[in-house]
Amino acid sequence: MSFLSDVFSRSFPAPLPLFGKVCAVALLAGVCGVVFAPVLLPRMPAWCALVCGAGVWCALPRARWCGAVLAGIGWVTLHAHAGLALQLPAAADHVLRGRVVELPQHGSRSTRFRFRVDDDATMPAHLRGRELALAWYDVTAAKAPARGPAAEPALRCSLRAGARWQLHARLRPPRGLRNPGGFDAERHALLQRLSGTGHVRAPAMALGDPTGLPAWRERMADAIAGHVPGPGARFIQALALGDTRGLGQGDWDDLRALGLTHLVAISGFHVGLVAGFAAWLAGLAWRAVAALGRYWPRPLASALAAVAGAALYAAVAGFALPTVRTVLMIAVVAAARCVRRPATVGQALALAALAVLLVDPLSVLAPGFWLSFAGVLWLVWCLPGHGVHWLRTFLAAQGVATLALLPLTVALFGQASRAGPLVNLLAIPWWSLVVVPLALLGTGLEALIDGAGRWPWRWAAACFDASWWLFGALARQPWALWWAPQAGVAAVPVAVLGVFWLLLPRAAGMRLPALLLCLPLLWPARDRPAPGEVELLVMDVGQGLAVWVRTRHHRLLYDAGPAAEGGFDAGERVVVPTLHALGEAGLDRLLLSHGDRDHAGGMPAVRRAFRDPPLQAPSGAVPAIQLPCSSGEAWRWDGVDFTVLHPPPGMDYAGNASSCVLRIQTAHGVVLLTGDIGQREEAALVATVPAALRADAVLVAHHGSAGSSAADWVQAVSPRLAIVSAGHGNRFGHPRPDVVQRWRAAPAEVLNTADSGALRLWLGQEGLQVREQRLFERRWWDAAERTRSAAILSAVIQAANGPEG
Repeated sequence: MSFLSDVFSRSFPAPLPLFGKVCAVALLAGVCGVVFAPVLLPRMPAWCALVCGAGVWCALPRARWCGAVLAGIGWVTLHAHAGLALQLPAAADHVLRGRVVELPQHGSRSTRFRFRVDDDATMPAHLRGRELALAWYDVTAAKAPARGPAAEPALRCSLRAGARWQLHARLRPPRGLRNPGGFDAERHALLQRLSGTGHVRAPAMALGDPTGLPAWRERMADAIAGHVPGPGARFIQALALGDTRGLGQGDWDDLRALGLTHLVAISGFHVGLVAGFAAWLAGLAWRAVAALGRYWPRPLASALAAVAGAALYAAVAGFALPTVRTVLMIAVVAAARCVRRPATVGQALALAALAVLLVDPLSVLAPGFWLSFAGVLWLVWCLPGHGVHWLRTFLAAQGVATLALLPLTVALFGQASRAGPLVNLLAIPWWSLVVVPLALLGTGLEALIDGAGRWPWRWAAACFDASWWLFGALARQPWALWWAPQAGVAAVPVAVLGVFWLLLPRAAGMRLPALLLCLPLLWPARDRPAPGEVELLVMDVGQGLAVWVRTRHHRLLYDAGPAAEGGFDAGERVVVPTLHALGEAGLDRLLLSHGDRDHAGGMPAVRRAFRDPPLQAPSGAVPAIQLPCSSGEAWRWDGVDFTVLHPPPGMDYAGNASSCVLRIQTAHGVVLLTGDIGQREEAALVATVPAALRADAVLVAHHGSAGSSAADWVQAVSPRLAIVSAGHGNRFGHPRPDVVQRWRAAPAEVLNTADSGALRLWLGQEGLQVREQRLFERRWWDAAERTRSAAILSAVIQAANGPEG
């Protein structure tokens, strides 16, 4: 130990503070090194790193940064293993008793809610005290009425926050779709500490009336809806209670276009405002009643009032993670003030970061962590000091926040609001200083006296509507929102360096190099196919289909993904974000194989997002068809030939049997897209156009069902690659094992989007190339990746043990 102390005393002549800025940065570096790595360290090395790191951090003042790095590595690794251990091992049916712990989201045909299982001996051991994300569908009753009344709308809609229920549910581990620029559901489950997802089956039975904080929040939400007429009620519910259930997709699209999502619902910014107001009230009371200072110092009272106000507001929001982080930050700063420890803003920020990382190191996976700390850090560094007019400070803060946070915003969300800088100048003071206080005043009065919150809520809604008519008009302008293509990982730190350079004092004359550093993130290079080449992306949309096809200058979308009425819409949630992440601002054609919801359900969302591209589909499949899809139709784009092989002209629409079969031919190979044709249609094509069926890659018809992929068809196509687009663990059992075996015997490599994520194909001068999303973008929390790693480890152990082992 003395040797280490001597070494570090030469490198760091002055001891480092135990909880200083250097240690905060070092701890963050250790945490990020693990969290953003493709694989997770085992538990034993993590324990060693934590113990050694903590010892060095405390015992060697000059080497504390090194100890913080090691401690961060070990601490976050153990948290990660604990989070993964909470998740269910496999899909299974269970009868559960527990409580609804969040506000349920009631749709026209479904209800989604968070459910905490009772922690008692009557529940399965691996589920006791765990939280689940459940869905309750009406479609269950329609397709299987023998299951009882569990899915009847009246019973489903009687589900209330805080109520105890007994449910029969089909549970599965958290698992999400994997697409470029897509939402990571498995990361979200890890952050929320969710053990699994599932859907309700029969029977279901209420066990008691709603109680607790969730029940109070729902009563307040109902009171706002009852007292505030018009559409403004949904925004007051969001601002007063963090209840965003009333906000539709159009509302969120408008808020994103305006850059105002950080102001809707209860955000960390609003928690800070409430804490500051509570501290001001306490200070005012201590000044008004001088005798209070004899018993309790005024700075201490203000600090404790700030923490109490922030905690109360976070409770009103249901202790959402962003609000909890803010409360923790405020509590740490207040504690430093209470012990009379002098601290600059930078030191206070370091203390807050240390507190957040030590309580929940996995919070670095949340975008809010980076935006909140980075925003404060930039403002502290860039804003002018004392003696500057408040208006100038406010305008400077908006400018710094807009420019400095642009790289993070683009990297985290793939978009930026052009209207945001202007709109925030009006929305931040108006909503935060007028609308939110009125909404909170109404909530407080309603909590004391029934009906007392009516007029403050109505005034809040009127003030909100007075601004929303203008903001809404701006949000619908085509220039309001800018989508950025997905860039490489290295582009983010380079862009942050460029912004830092831009914000340096007196950077005039050196701004051009700084702007050039931002280009790899804001306008990344995109490799387009050469003339005569084609690129395809088979998206991971679950049990459905969406294929993006691109030539040198043209883009086609074959099917638009599934959508359920009042439920998940893959067009909105998967296809549109994926195309934006790929840098696409438009489509030259939308071709629907047929009209079933698993193929055409996402069409409305896609057409809205890309301004109604020409629609091609079989006659009778969907309304407003602009181009027919029947055999003989052909066109040529950039040296690539597209030919429709099926259905025949004049055929009456017959669902799957009418699927549009598209042949894509280049000088380097052929791809065949088959929709949901069955063996009868396959046989007809084999009999009429056998030479046109030979392909290098084929989309397995009907998701790999037993009614498709006949032996003659497989032999006629004889591909090198067969792709299945199916949902993981789907109830149809797609793809069928015998179908997979027939394609492998062709011989062809069979890839399934359920296992591989989105699949990207190129047909170019180097032949057929394939890239799997889960292989080139590995994440240790990915369920499929853990399954694959376990299988490889098992195979290695078995090989090492030999046949006798």
